[in-house]
Amino acid sequence: MESSFGITPIVTITGCVVVAIRDDLDDQGVVTLQDQLVEEVARRKARGVVIDISSLEIVDTFAGRMLGAMAQMARMMNARTIVVGMRPAVAMTLVELGMTLEGVETALNADRAVNLILNS
Repeated sequence: MESSFGITPIVTITGCVVVAIRDDLDDQGVVTLQDQLVEEVARRKARGVVIDISSLEIVDTFAGRMLGAMAQMARMMNARTIVVGMRPAVAMTLVELGMTLEGVETALNADRAVNLILNS
């Protein structure tokens, strides 16, 4: 099965690694994305990670665990993680699933997230 990672953007802006999670990421794509994210945080000595989930219409337990794992990986590398673009339905689903996403902060958009990271 071909990984859909090839078109998932990871960029670095002002010392922050920014990644957009797409709705169509398969399991292998997620693993590849996590590996690439950790490598980029280390290579750039990033202070923070911004994960944009605005394209996610729904979040299941797999997606929730994926977000939590990415945040833990970044935290172990001394980078603060902020999730942006969360839709109200996604927030409600996460609560209904009992997923607290410990260690994951949220912001309305990437600009606010980067400002939070840079001003901490």
